[in-house]
Amino acid sequence: MTDPAPGRLLVAGTGLIGTSVALALRERGAQVWLADADEATARLAADLGAGTVIPDLRDAKGIADGAVIAVPPAAVAATLARAQDCAVADWYTDVASVKALPVTQARALGCELSSYVPGHPLAGRERSGPAAARADLFLGRTWALCPLPETSPDALAAVTGLVLACGADPVRADPATHDQWVALVSHAPHVVAAAMAARLAPSAVPGDALRLAGQGLRDVTRIAAGDSALWTQILTANAAPVAEVIAAVAADLAAAARSLAQSAASPGAPADVPGLLERGRAGAARIPGKHGGQPRNFTAVQVVIADRPGELARLFDAAGAAGVNIEDVRIEHSPGLPVGVAELSVRPDEATTLLDAMEAGGWPVRR
Repeated sequence: MTDPAPGRLLVAGTGLIGTSVALALRERGAQVWLADADEATARLAADLGAGTVIPDLRDAKGIADGAVIAVPPAAVAATLARAQDCAVADWYTDVASVKALPVTQARALGCELSSYVPGHPLAGRERSGPAAARADLFLGRTWALCPLPETSPDALAAVTGLVLACGADPVRADPATHDQWVALVSHAPHVVAAAMAARLAPSAVPGDALRLAGQGLRDVTRIAAGDSALWTQILTANAAPVAEVIAAVAADLAAAARSLAQSAASPGAPADVPGLLERGRAGAARIPGKHGGQPRNFTAVQVVIADRPGELARLFDAAGAAGVNIEDVRIEHSPGLPVGVAELSVRPDEATTLLDAMEAGGWPVRR
């Protein structure tokens, strides 16, 4: 039986995802080797405790049980071919966010596919590079595995063990289906967020206007802060499915814009907008809840907190002392104000308990 956590791992590519995989496996006691075209990046990952740098894969024959190819989509196949030529590991996987392109290129290069399991962890951050890496980045996250017809059961079992060792939930899909799905749930949303954030350019919006920005704008534009060069590669690699989703979103927005313009010219309810808003509510309700489970309804408890060190820790300690689990948290904080509002999502039957505990502890709450 395959050990659920590989004892020796090579990570080729020490950006956010690769370094996070390395850190997660290091916590499980694995010996991790690091390789990167940028030696400074690899050294930084090593300095963070992610593993030991291997400057040249030609010196790494048989060094690992498995290898994680953590490079941009267009570079996966070439990196896989080189790692296999150097015989660095028994099995291989990648973490690129598109799958059809690397698989097609790997076939064209003559890669040995029985030991290869295409993969994609659905996890990330707005920041990039090894300095942003976290050992717990994958906890409770979905990790897509896209085994090929040639993929051996042993390789699939080993990569599944890697995913579980990182704390993620493996989900299988074929490469083409995977790319259609991520176009909808990841790639197109990034473009939509970027389009909204682009409206905030200094030439279009005075700085004073952004002082009115609330959490809604931050939520919609948060992912637009991602690495533009990397996202250009991702979108290009999955161009057709992403274009289809963006076109559908654009059609909805165009219809809403026409309806609102007509309403402005001739006052009355905009015909297309209510339907879009209701479909949006229904769609948002289908997004899986915490740890990928079924969506759950929570009650939001709002607590006013001072803007000073240690307040959030004190707030969480008070909730814990009351025996209430905080399912999610968001903070509304207007710039320049000495206080903010922490919105704590809890089970409906625990809301009153938390409110009472907060008030008893002197916290201002909103009932």
